[in-house]
Amino acid sequence: MPSAAIQSMNYDPATRTLSVWFVPSGNRYDYNDVSPQTYTEFRKAPSKGRFFNAFIRDRYSYHLVEQSQSG
Repeated sequence: MPSAAIQSMNYDPATRTLSVWFVPSGNRYDYNDVSPQTYTEFRKAPSKGRFFNAFIRDRYSYHLVEQSQSG
């Protein structure tokens, strides 16, 4: 998944939690109550950063889960 903004992502359908790791920080944030359809569309989006900004950022509550210790 090449992206300048999103390093990787994971989704837990049982809790509807979307985990996103960001470039360059490597920090992980969890977004709450994300629908399976939104996650599927995010995975398929040609620009992960653009999709994230349009459909996830500022639309879901979130919290920092893991802060990268690197650089």
